[in-house]
Amino acid sequence: MSSLMKGTAILTIGMFLSKVLGLIYIFPFYAIVGSENVVLYQYAYIPYTIMLSIAISGAPVAVSKFVSKYNSLGDYDAGRRLLKSGLLTMMVTGFLTFLLLNLLATPIAEIVIRSKDQAFTVEQVSSVIRWVSFALIVVPFMSLWRGFFQGYGIMEPTAYSQLIEQIVRIVFLLCASFTVMVLLKGKAETAIALSVFAAFIGALGGLFVLFYFWKKHLSEFNALRSQSKGNSNIQLKEIYWEVIQYSIPMIFVGIANPLFQLVDMLTFNNAMKNIGMSEVSDLYLSMVNFTTHKVVIIPVMLATSLSLALVPTITKYYNNGEFQSLKGAMDKSYQILFFITLPAAIGISLLSYEIYFLLYEESEMGATVLAHYAPVAILFALFQVTAALLQGIDYQKWIVFSLLTGILVKLMLNTPLIEWLQTDGAILSTAIGYTVSIVINIMVLKKVLNYKSKMVVRRILLIVILTAVMSICVFLAHKGLILLFGAVESRFSSLMVALICVAVGVYVYAFLSFKVGLAQKLLGERISRISGKFGLK
Repeated sequence: MSSLMKGTAILTIGMFLSKVLGLIYIFPFYAIVGSENVVLYQYAYIPYTIMLSIAISGAPVAVSKFVSKYNSLGDYDAGRRLLKSGLLTMMVTGFLTFLLLNLLATPIAEIVIRSKDQAFTVEQVSSVIRWVSFALIVVPFMSLWRGFFQGYGIMEPTAYSQLIEQIVRIVFLLCASFTVMVLLKGKAETAIALSVFAAFIGALGGLFVLFYFWKKHLSEFNALRSQSKGNSNIQLKEIYWEVIQYSIPMIFVGIANPLFQLVDMLTFNNAMKNIGMSEVSDLYLSMVNFTTHKVVIIPVMLATSLSLALVPTITKYYNNGEFQSLKGAMDKSYQILFFITLPAAIGISLLSYEIYFLLYEESEMGATVLAHYAPVAILFALFQVTAALLQGIDYQKWIVFSLLTGILVKLMLNTPLIEWLQTDGAILSTAIGYTVSIVINIMVLKKVLNYKSKMVVRRILLIVILTAVMSICVFLAHKGLILLFGAVESRFSSLMVALICVAVGVYVYAFLSFKVGLAQKLLGERISRISGKFGLK
């Protein structure tokens, strides 16, 4: 058990560090290539992310599941045969998606570039899409290999390879873009092309780590294989059919956000052209889909972690018929989600000017987009959790239906709303689309589990009240600082104002949460030890 807990802890820490690095590198990268060029990077990465999810198809999790299952039966040979077959399949799907993305590069670019007044040409966009497609050859293969290790309960290869992959990618990306833009005074498209190609270089680094662990554990795998009972008569075609059924919903959960971004990418520029705003279209799209999105997604990381931990617990309660425990877990999940995500999102909105200035540059427009976009983080998180709940009770097909319905709503509303409200239109259509998906998920959960909870409604209302009080205190602190020291005119002053206001917000929210007993009820009695620091018993 201690070995299992250690492996899980290593995997969790590795994934968290990888995600954090995936956020932090954006800020120096933005400073190097400039605000007018980052959208070119995003034009390549959104279709790449979607193609990657299709290529991987949830196979790593499925392989982990099957290897673990047949190992428990003593049939170690089945897992090795599945690994061999699966790696070959991933090589094929990876190469096919590489070719497909190359073929689609120009058509995608032609949809994205709608006017000569835009910052980039069709050739530039299609070129960076082709550069990023090389990673599709390696990453699916590597992901399935990770799943095999996890099936044996060996988590270190996945954690270390993910971390090394991210580090190598970021180092190459920053060094390449700095060399081209600063040292050589080269073209932005060259820097962006090398930056997206960094995904391929990073994948090679991760693959090297997996090969090291394979050599390290090979004798152990071979020893177990020699003792294999081989009594399962496993048919690979049956496994693949089950993998496909299991993986399709997982694909949609993983690419929910990129799909909504893809709708913006394919429709935003045309809508802006229709109202004569092509000159700022690329810049505004980069704010919605890239710079502000990277900040907004930070509170959602909690929901992602929560949803990953939620599935096995919900599955256990549902399969054992422990419906009261199941509803209790759902109650707590919703409450913790709102308890942390709501104040974080509202706090980002209130301090949007300082945050955008600190991380990127001084920009009234960027700050406005961030302020309006931040509350949508609550919907991102709520979709993740409701989708995880549906996975837990084996109603994955509804995830596909709800997400596709939300995407369709976004697609129908996006152009008219953008023509009416510009960036706010894109944000509003995303919020409406996610709301539709969430409502469908909640309706299914209510019907299947007969779930409703007045207590959760009351607690969420209490969280809203606490957040409102916190917001007033932050607003007053912010205005007071501006009156005392003047307007924010540098990164240092934006940092100071942001730190002081965040400290005020955290203290007020924590104080009130402890005072009414909400923190103790949601986070456990151990959290009571912290309450002394806030002057509470």
